[in-house]
Amino acid sequence: MFSPNQHQQQQQQPQMPIHANMLNVQVPPQVNYVGQNDASYAAMNGVPHNPLSQAESLVHSSKKLENELLVLGQNVKHHEDNLVHLTACINSLNDQINDMQVILGKNNSSSTPMPVDGEDRSHKQNQKETVEHIMQHEKSAAGVVCQLKHHHADLASSTNDVLGVVATLGKVNDDNVSRILSEYLGLDTMLALVCTTYKGVEALESYDKEGLVCKNSGLHGLAASVERTIDGRFNVFCLENLRPYVGEFIPDDPQRRLALVKPKLPNGVTPDGFLGFAVNMINVDFAHLSSLTSDGHGIRETLFYTLFSRLQVYKTRAHMLQALPFLSDGAISLDGGIIRSNGIFVIGTCRDEMDVKFGISSCLPENLVDIEKKMKELKWKRDSTLEELKQGEQTLKHVRYTFEVKRQEFFRFMAQSSPYAMQYSIPATPRRPTPR
Repeated sequence: MFSPNQHQQQQQQPQMPIHANMLNVQVPPQVNYVGQNDASYAAMNGVPHNPLSQAESLVHSSKKLENELLVLGQNVKHHEDNLVHLTACINSLNDQINDMQVILGKNNSSSTPMPVDGEDRSHKQNQKETVEHIMQHEKSAAGVVCQLKHHHADLASSTNDVLGVVATLGKVNDDNVSRILSEYLGLDTMLALVCTTYKGVEALESYDKEGLVCKNSGLHGLAASVERTIDGRFNVFCLENLRPYVGEFIPDDPQRRLALVKPKLPNGVTPDGFLGFAVNMINVDFAHLSSLTSDGHGIRETLFYTLFSRLQVYKTRAHMLQALPFLSDGAISLDGGIIRSNGIFVIGTCRDEMDVKFGISSCLPENLVDIEKKMKELKWKRDSTLEELKQGEQTLKHVRYTFEVKRQEFFRFMAQSSPYAMQYSIPATPRRPTPR
């Protein structure tokens, strides 16, 4: 038993302080990112080791590495976005250049547009040859219409609503294009008549009470008056009943070609050998460029869009076959390849040369010089952008390498400091998504 005095002395005796260096603390020696606050530095300089200050140093180093990694990641993202932008610019420039090449008839095939000198003479001669080939089909409705319009103007007034025959309403800039487009459509379509309104279609033929064709009225009656007969059926297109193309037109194009979306590979590049769309390779006579239907639609967005839709044209069969996944409405190639819109492959060679073909146009755009000048400017801009793209790819490669080095450094630091962090409950550094 203690006496009251002894008990009082014991209560008044001061307690021994507890020092931090008396704790049994084990710090992994391989952690070397904390600078001059680690245990080894403290021991060498005679400074008491403080685990809390070392934990703060670990957090500071972790945050520093994380911020550096974040800045590098943002830099990578910036260069990636720049490459995407440059690629989109190049694709847009290629599309504009392609449209201008179609306008100028530069399809890199066997023939080129005729020079401006003698343009009218060549145009009339070509038109005359097309009509003569059609008239050789003596028992066709097309032959009768051509006979009336070119040799019997007084009788032709009865067919004013008939614009003409499909083969005479458009021309192309190249003989290969003419041959393959004509073969694609077939003779019956090339010889089809084209009317503006349904009334014009009704006027071509009438029937008796038994439903038989009256041979003395309509186009049949006119054929008899010029000592011709129409044998069998014939096709007639009525423009006002055709579903027209709905969309934009190529800017500043007097031919009002359609601004169709070009096929694109996954990288955004147009397939090799793509020359354009068949509907845009048809040159329409200026007399038919004005609005023809009551709704203001022209012959390209009605007749020729119905005939060709988005039929693509390629240089060779090899190019066409490589673009199979992108052929929404079929394709043709200048060396004779044909793929129809319903997936039918037309193989072999054409035995008989098509005698009724689209004429070859020698009509060049009035603003030819301006178009060629603008195309040269676009090509120069495309080439400079391509060079910028190549430099950007090299820069991105370097920045990605730097980012990867810093990322590996960050992971090594986290792996080496993780035992100490778990012991002192150092907050884990949140992970950030790495750039692509």
